Amino acid sequence: MRIAAILNRDGGTLRTLDLGSLASRGAEIFAASGHELEVHIVGGQEVEAALRAAAENPQVDATLAGGGDGTISSAAAISFQSGKPLAVLPAGTMNLFARALHLPLDLEEAMVAIAQGSVDRVDIATANGRPFVHQFGVGIHARLVRIREGMSYGSRTGKMLASLRAIAAAAVNPPRFEVELESGGQKITRTVSGVAVSNNPLNNGTIPVAERLDTGLLGVYLAGPVGTTELLNLAFDVLRGRWRDNPQVSEVEVRRIALSFPQKKRNAFAVIDGELVKLDRRVELVLHRRALPVILPRNNEGQA
Repeated sequence: MRIAAILNRDGGTLRTLDLGSLASRGAEIFAASGHELEVHIVGGQEVEAALRAAAENPQVDATLAGGGDGTISSAAAISFQSGKPLAVLPAGTMNLFARALHLPLDLEEAMVAIAQGSVDRVDIATANGRPFVHQFGVGIHARLVRIREGMSYGSRTGKMLASLRAIAAAAVNPPRFEVELESGGQKITRTVSGVAVSNNPLNNGTIPVAERLDTGLLGVYLAGPVGTTELLNLAFDVLRGRWRDNPQVSEVEVRRIALSFPQKKRNAFAVIDGELVKLDRRVELVLHRRALPVILPRNNEGQA
């Protein structure tokens, strides 16, 4: 198999690595399993074009994407459209999709697992047609990301500390808004502080990711209207992996759902796989069962 690796030199942990050495070691690892790895090291602004070029190249059998969660989300969207298999190199801060794929988080171990793995298919979701592999969020999550983006940090630890500072800042005045949820012919209206919709239901870990990626269901999570103390308690429960026990959290699993925001402000944002986007007044979220071809580690084939 000929694999084109697109490494975002500006993303995640790759910013601090010797990428030439990483590329050489990767070529050795893949050659040992009978594959050819062609590495392209590009800047953040060039990543999407490089991923599309690899997807459109008939001589390339699969794409390997390395960078943060934004890079991986873009790569997954392109593979969803092209049908060309995607391999994920966990080089970001949280590596959410890599965790859901049960990949090792050490880069060399991940390359070995990919080189020895095989192609399978997992679920992917869309929000008004935009693909996402982890989560769509409105309210608390979007507020946290927006605050964090105004902070300076230069490392994975720095980003995590910035996230904690963002939680403290958001707790001063938590968001509160109306959302209409429509699914299966039923429609309800709730006042909430946050809505999150995940590609497959989330696990109970301290870093919540999908337990499996082949259930064919979205996880829909609502955080009721919270004040400062309640938001801090919810954040603490997330850090302890006990967020499902929080009385403000409710959840449902569905194949598709529509969210409407009747009182949406002009400057309202959503977050998709960690990236801020303008919030539409109505958002259609759909789970596409086993529509994303990926390379899975050998011990996870057929059970992503």
